[in-house]
Amino acid sequence: MNKTHQEYQYLDLLQDVLDNGVRSVDRGTDAVLYGVFGRQTRYDLSKEFPLLTTKRVYWKGVLHELYWFLSGQSNIKYLVDNNVHIWDDYPFKMYKKLAAKKSLPNLSKEEFIEKIHTDTAFAKKHGDLKRIYGELWRRWPTKYGKTIDQLSWVIQELKDDPDAKNLIVTSWNPEYLYTMARNEDASRFPICHNMYQISQKGGKLNLQLYQRSADLFLGVPFNIASYSLLLLILADITGYEPGEFIHTFGDAHIYENHIEQVKEQLKRTPKPFPKVKLEPQPKALQDFLPEHVFLENYDSWPLLKGELTVAGGLYEQNEEEK
Repeated sequence: MNKTHQEYQYLDLLQDVLDNGVRSVDRGTDAVLYGVFGRQTRYDLSKEFPLLTTKRVYWKGVLHELYWFLSGQSNIKYLVDNNVHIWDDYPFKMYKKLAAKKSLPNLSKEEFIEKIHTDTAFAKKHGDLKRIYGELWRRWPTKYGKTIDQLSWVIQELKDDPDAKNLIVTSWNPEYLYTMARNEDASRFPICHNMYQISQKGGKLNLQLYQRSADLFLGVPFNIASYSLLLLILADITGYEPGEFIHTFGDAHIYENHIEQVKEQLKRTPKPFPKVKLEPQPKALQDFLPEHVFLENYDSWPLLKGELTVAGGLYEQNEEEK
């Protein structure tokens, strides 16, 4: 078997977890998963775009979610209005808990999402995910009341000092995470892909992501595409050629209810990666729009479905545990 195709790095990681993964249980959901710790894959974007082909990846979701991040948004209404529903579960989970305590209407998930779409006031109150990636990338809160645009700073710093070694964007803010935070401030959703660093070497721009927790079957194919597209955008803005996307993992895992889908995926031979073009090429962050991105020659195996486990965020004890 010719394993020079870049996708085999991902497939080999799936096999690694099947062979060596240690069983654990998610404290908040009791979901069973199997994981390894400390792995890395690398994709050369100067050759092709790593949109995985052994199952179809939701490209529309990649585009709109990345725009949501880059534009500094934190309310899911933009995604819902564009028929992208990858972030629906967390605000709905928060609404259900609030409804149980405050006698709010007991809405189904479909009814909740419809109200997000049609009722601006409802969306403003119940659709916001405070301290999510876009807000922290573009509007990091400070103790003196102003915000810091980390990503704009990285771009300017790279222009001022092409050899800079400090070009980091982080979403990991202990003030709002887990039991480090005050209960009233703590995020009810996880920050998984928590830090990335940009580096220019030899005229090529590279991006390394550190992902502390990685759902290999559902989330990681999406993350690979999203951060690779981010690298292309930043390369265009700064005038460099795209280099490598380096994906560094902390806990890399497969949920037990995804095992059979993973085994099916591993039977599939990767197809050639597609190309991605940005037209017109963005010269600044505000120039990027989803409709400026063109995916060419994407040929994949069929979709493999898997149920999302709404895990992570603040662990709250139930009454029996207290």
